[in-house]
Amino acid sequence: MTSEQPTPAQPPEPAARPPRGLVLAVAAVLAALLAVVATVLLWPEKERAPLPPPPSPTTATPSPTPTATPTPTPTPSRVVPYTFFPVGTCFDHPQQTRTVTKPEARPCEGEHDGEVVADLLLPDGLTETQLNKAVRDGCKESLAAAEARQGGGTFYTLPIGPPMAQYQQGWRDYTCSLTSGTRPGTPKLTGHLK
Repeated sequence: MTSEQPTPAQPPEPAARPPRGLVLAVAAVLAALLAVVATVLLWPEKERAPLPPPPSPTTATPSPTPTATPTPTPTPSRVVPYTFFPVGTCFDHPQQTRTVTKPEARPCEGEHDGEVVADLLLPDGLTETQLNKAVRDGCKESLAAAEARQGGGTFYTLPIGPPMAQYQQGWRDYTCSLTSGTRPGTPKLTGHLK
């Protein structure tokens, strides 16, 4: 009779170690990646030129009913960061000319949509609703006078002022203009307004 004796459990074989060359290669790749990341994170940025400060706010005091004041054309060193034209500038506008995406100056001797008749300044302390109303109301007197000088014809008003973001940065200039219409296909103006 043979008795079967259970064979003792064999200890598990130790895990095979990866070859030393593979370990060194992986370590080298990780070191290279770490060096690249450190270089990118620690590399000094180019010194950027400081942004010009926003224009100083006007000294006009806010009033319950804002009134506009005439202003000279901005000097070349003061570039307004939104649509703004000097008095007498003729232009095409996207509302009337489908081939333009923003108002663009045009020669007054050729066909164009409108002409600037006044450049004014907004008072300080306006909310967004007050800003839009102040631009419209501020242009009324200048536009009525310019329209009366034309001696007839149909004209439309187009005040163009700063968006609220630029207004909050201190920009106060806005433009008042007369246009030949309000939609594409409207006849164009062909000369300077009177």
